[in-house]
Amino acid sequence: MKRLSLSLLLVLAAKPAQASPATDLFRAATSVVQREYYGWASADLNALIAGAATSLDAECAPQADTCPFETGRAALTNLFEHYGDAHTNVRSPEAAQRLREAMQDLAVPRTGARTVRAEGGLLVVSVIAGSPAEQAGLRRFDLLPTVDGQRAGQRDGQNAEIGPNEFMRLERRAKPITVTRRRAGQPEDTLQLGSALLRARDEPTLLWADDQHGTALIDLPSFLTAGTARRFLNAVQQARQQGARQLVIDLRFNGGGSLSECVMAASVFGPVIYRSQDRWGQFSYYGLRGGRGDPASTEQAASRPDSPSGEAVWSGPAAVLVGPNTASCAEVFSHYARQAGVKVVGEETKGVGNSGVQFHDLPDGGLVAVTVLKAFDADQHPLPPRLAPDVTAPLSIPALTGLGRDTTLEAALQTLSQAVVGSPP
Repeated sequence: MKRLSLSLLLVLAAKPAQASPATDLFRAATSVVQREYYGWASADLNALIAGAATSLDAECAPQADTCPFETGRAALTNLFEHYGDAHTNVRSPEAAQRLREAMQDLAVPRTGARTVRAEGGLLVVSVIAGSPAEQAGLRRFDLLPTVDGQRAGQRDGQNAEIGPNEFMRLERRAKPITVTRRRAGQPEDTLQLGSALLRARDEPTLLWADDQHGTALIDLPSFLTAGTARRFLNAVQQARQQGARQLVIDLRFNGGGSLSECVMAASVFGPVIYRSQDRWGQFSYYGLRGGRGDPASTEQAASRPDSPSGEAVWSGPAAVLVGPNTASCAEVFSHYARQAGVKVVGEETKGVGNSGVQFHDLPDGGLVAVTVLKAFDADQHPLPPRLAPDVTAPLSIPALTGLGRDTTLEAALQTLSQAVVGSPP
C-alpha cells in the first residue's frame, strides 16, 4: 500500500502544470515561432522554450489554472530577448489594437500629437495639421514634462509614468488632456488638448528647413498601410514644384511598416531591388520612380551604370535623418537611399533591417510578430541589420528644448552645403 502511494505521488509530480491563461498564451506563441521562424538568430530555440516553460510552470504553480495572461506575456518577452532577434516579439492586446487601427486606417480619437519618450518628458515628434493639438498651440519638438499631472517621458534614463502608449490610452478616452509644455525661448506653460476623430496612421508631411524654401524637410513617420509611397512621392514632387534644391527626410521616429511601400518610396532616388528568402523559396520587391516597378524593367534599369539622372524622381542633394527609433523598413529605405548617394545623418539605427515579419493573433487579443524572411540586395548580399550614419550627430534634447536647435538636422544641412560647394559645376 505504501509502495502504491509512492508511485501515485511520482506520477502526479511528473504531470505537466495545469493549463492556465498564461500557459495557453505561452504555448500558442511559441508554437507559431517554432513553426514559422526563418531569420538570422542562431540560438537553440527549442532549448530556450523548454527552459522558459519550466520557469513559467514554477511561477504559475501557486495560481494553478488562474495564472494570468500577463505572466505568460512576461515569460515570452524574456524568452524572445534571449533568442536575440528583436523582430520576433510579443505585443499586448492594446499594442495590437493600435497596430490594427493604423493598418486599417481607422478613424480614432486623437489629439493629433505623436510622441516619443525623451529625457525630461514626452517629445512631440509630429502634429497633424488642423488637429486639436495644433489648435491648442502644440508644435513639433515641444517637450511635455507632465501629462494630466503625472511625470512623462524619462527621468535619469528611467521610464516615467506616462509614455507614448499611456498618452494614446488617454487620447482614446476622448476627454481633455492637460499637459505642461516646454519650448525654447518661452516660459513653461500649461495647455489643454482636446481630441477628434482622426486617421490612426501618420502620413508624410512636407516642411521646410529654411525660410527661403531651398531645403525641403519631409517628416516620414511610418510605412504602414498601402499608399504611403505614393503620398511620399507626392510630397517630393510638391517640394520640387516649390523650388526645393535640397531634400532632407526625417526617419528618426519611423519604426517601419510595409516592405513594398518602403521599397517603392526609396526608389525616388533610383531603381530598387529587394530580394528575400523564406523557408519556401525566394521572392523580390521592386521599386521604380516611387512606384511598383515591373521586375524586368527594374532589373534592367538597376543594372545600367550609365542610367540618366531622369531615372530618379529626386537627383539633387539629399540626406536621411536616422536614430535609435529608426527600425525595420525605415532601415531598408535608408540603406537603398545611401546606395543612391543620399547621406545618412544621426545615430545608429535599431538593427532589424535585414529581415521581415508576419503577425499572428494570440488568445489574449495580442499578437506575436515572427521573423519569416531574410533580406538581400540586388546582388544577393545580406542587408545590414543596422545602419551606422555617414555623419554622427545625436539629437540633443537640451539643445532642442533649451535653444531651439535640432542638432541632427543642423549636421545634415551642413553636410549638404559642403556637398554642394565641393561638387563640380
